[in-house]
Amino acid sequence: MRSLIATAASAMLLVLAGCGDNPTERAATGGLGGAVIAGPAGAVVGGTIGAATAD
Repeated sequence: MRSLIATAASAMLLVLAGCGDNPTERAATGGLGGAVIAGPAGAVVGGTIGAATAD
């Protein structure tokens, strides 16, 4: 059950990291999503993924 929750949380983090029109917005939404899912460490990871997925 824990692996299912972890997989769902990871997928949600990637989806939130893709929201936004520019790198700043994507980093912000990724950071917020990561913070909700995994706290401060998740915010850093989410922000990094958001910035990296920018066009």
